[in-house]
Amino acid sequence: MAKLRRNHVSKGTGVSGGAITKISIFGAILAALVYLFGAYVDAEVGTDGPTATATEPGGFLPAAGDGEIVRHGGFTLSYNEEWEQANWVAYTLERDNLNQKWSKRNDRFGPDPDVRTGSADDYDYRGSGYDRGHLAPFADFAWNADLARETFYMSNISPQARQFNQGVWRELEELTRDWAKRFKRLYVVTGPVMTSDPKGTIGRKNKVAIPTAYYKVLLDLDDPEQKGIGFVIPNEISFEPLPKYAMSIDEVEAIAGIDFFPELMAADVEAALESIGNPDLWPFSKKKFDKRIKNWNNVND
Repeated sequence: MAKLRRNHVSKGTGVSGGAITKISIFGAILAALVYLFGAYVDAEVGTDGPTATATEPGGFLPAAGDGEIVRHGGFTLSYNEEWEQANWVAYTLERDNLNQKWSKRNDRFGPDPDVRTGSADDYDYRGSGYDRGHLAPFADFAWNADLARETFYMSNISPQARQFNQGVWRELEELTRDWAKRFKRLYVVTGPVMTSDPKGTIGRKNKVAIPTAYYKVLLDLDDPEQKGIGFVIPNEISFEPLPKYAMSIDEVEAIAGIDFFPELMAADVEAALESIGNPDLWPFSKKKFDKRIKNWNNVND
């Protein structure tokens, strides 16, 4: 990637009055969509607590492209055989789940049995110098041992520079959970940027591509006026504050080459929410930024 597009919304300017008006017009429609989504989840969960479909994003799934759609208990992904990793991983992140007690982390990485063409293997990463970076983080599913175990399938893993994975990417993942607790429910899509040639490959057998950057798209399911935000971050150490990487969902779509909400009920609603990426609506943490700069970025290579 020659140059990543950064946020074009000046901090402190807020959302324009015209954009708010446009969103308000379709607020009722989107609210109805959210209600139906909630009804779908309630019907699947039943009275015995969360089930495997409790975090299924349903009609919000991105366009699959050439990827193989694989549905696990907590998340859905589109697997790219050429790159040996997911085009995207999508799921719903809920406050009620995040507030539950965490299950034990075992770090048992292994092939995904549900990928028809076969996924990458843990051996591909050994001695590569790259972290086995989660796309759907363990911590997002730590409240359920079975769902958490699935995050260690290699279909959900991508080669990430260590100081990226344990630095700026960690900060964004932790903030995403903070935002889910604050806003109740977030729809999350994460993946590698595949529109740029990879840095190279790792693993003699599967030749897993090393992405130049990663994206994350967030949609607030319970507040039509807050809408969504996106991030694209280079796969390298960063000393920049996270708002520098914030952008509209439209901009992420242009960079990643993915249509994130192709089945959203109203096209005008989709256009309105995707055009806004105001970081002022999403509280960032100076404490986490300082911790990244002073501690997380200093991990050994």
